[in-house]
Amino acid sequence: MALFGFGQSADIDIVLDGTQTRPLAEIKTEEGKKEKHYLYYDGESVSGKVNISLRKAGSRLEHQGIKIEFIGLIELYYDRGNHHEFTSISKELARPGDLIQNTSFPFEFHNVEKPYESYTGANVRLRYFLRVTIVRRLTDTVKEMEIVVHTLSSYPDMNSSIKMEVGIEDCLHIEFEYNKSKYHLKDVIVGKIYFLLVRIKIKHMEIAIIKRETTGAGPNTFTENETIAKYEIMDGAPVRGESIPIRLFLAGYELTPTMKDINKKFSVRYYLNLVLVDEEERRYFKQQEIILWRKGEKVRKPVQMIQSPPVERPVTLSTPSSPQSLPEQDGEKNFTREDQDQVNPLPLPFPVNKENVAVCNSDGEQ
Repeated sequence: MALFGFGQSADIDIVLDGTQTRPLAEIKTEEGKKEKHYLYYDGESVSGKVNISLRKAGSRLEHQGIKIEFIGLIELYYDRGNHHEFTSISKELARPGDLIQNTSFPFEFHNVEKPYESYTGANVRLRYFLRVTIVRRLTDTVKEMEIVVHTLSSYPDMNSSIKMEVGIEDCLHIEFEYNKSKYHLKDVIVGKIYFLLVRIKIKHMEIAIIKRETTGAGPNTFTENETIAKYEIMDGAPVRGESIPIRLFLAGYELTPTMKDINKKFSVRYYLNLVLVDEEERRYFKQQEIILWRKGEKVRKPVQMIQSPPVERPVTLSTPSSPQSLPEQDGEKNFTREDQDQVNPLPLPFPVNKENVAVCNSDGEQ
């Protein structure tokens, strides 16, 4: 069958450069399973080689050209027929001809732009991948390889705290405060809840992190809310003037940076949801949006030990039989010549040999 152009008569393998040192990152598939792929950042080059192996030794593979593409696209699950490509770069590996043996083709996409972060949500998927195509007369041979892209941000210049007073007239009045409005994905949310007026029998209070995914536009807008984490921060009725502390660690949860109007197709936002439940199971809540961003990992450089040259100790010119004390100065402690071994003296301007040193007697004669 392969002699007439049917079937797949060659295997394609994509090998990336630097895989020994490049980290892996997890990402969810459409089925909810987790996969690990090589991690890249915006502006990094993507290079490697494409290995094409003929399935049958001594056979011949006729093709109309071989190409590799770097593609970034957005897939909306409700519109699977249309894929929205925001990045597409193609390079020709081989012109039309025949392959008579196993062949490797190097490739490089130099400083390729990757403007958005890889993402898999409830109704949308943003992915990057390499695609190798052997163009044939009837059926093309295609191989794809996924990569993961993370977008890094710098620390925001303006990161003011969130402070707000909310409540129900003549029933409940509370003030909540969070230390920041923008958090990196490994940050800690610190805050407090202060009760100014309590005339409702509150049973307990909880705080939750809500992820809100919005896809589409106009009548085709879909919104999906997901509770990432939920904690009970108070059990029992509070009293007026009571303050409830909040400390929430983000590192243990699967979070992404906040995404706003990505390629005019979808957005991902995060909210802190404060909920109070009274004894009649009525729920009072207040949501406050927070901004999440990805912080670059710190790379610790190995410390290099610098070996200092040996220090030559100066030669003592005279050795009196008994120690001599220096005259005492105001506010200074006397020390003897025996103590001079514990003090680092100034080095002599030239090395001293005992042969060149003249020892004088008490009369000043050599």
